[in-house]
Amino acid sequence: MKGKFLMNLLLTFIWVALTGAFALINYVFGFVLSFLIMWISDRNNQKTKYYSIVPQLISFIFFFIYELFKANLQVAWEVITPKNKMKPGIVKVPLTVTSDFEITLLANLITLTPGTLSLDISGDKKVLYVHAMYIHDRDAFIEGIKNGFEKRILDLTR
Repeated sequence: MKGKFLMNLLLTFIWVALTGAFALINYVFGFVLSFLIMWISDRNNQKTKYYSIVPQLISFIFFFIYELFKANLQVAWEVITPKNKMKPGIVKVPLTVTSDFEITLLANLITLTPGTLSLDISGDKKVLYVHAMYIHDRDAFIEGIKNGFEKRILDLTR
């Protein structure tokens, strides 16, 4: 997988050098173009994990940006309106992720999203304690984390 990624980067840099445009959009276009060329030319070996993980990673990044934007709007709306719709609380989120990397990534993504903060993890690494500004339905909050960040992390790492 590392070899395919390095080849993708090399082809991207060749594309950028040939076009002479060093803008970010040209790097992105070159990466996507080289990815598609590699995918088409490697039809015999379609089972390579690289060709499935790159789209998942891009989807994961866009999902995080969407959640970040949504949470920022929610917190900003709370600040500029006189009504107090906050219902803060601490929630025990049972974890499906098991490795230290997965748990750390999940905790950091939760903390980076405004209105939520990862507080602690249990000693057996099966529960993450999360403080949130808006806990109107505890089960819906837990399902949002499990079907959002945690599911996508598991898709990427497994």
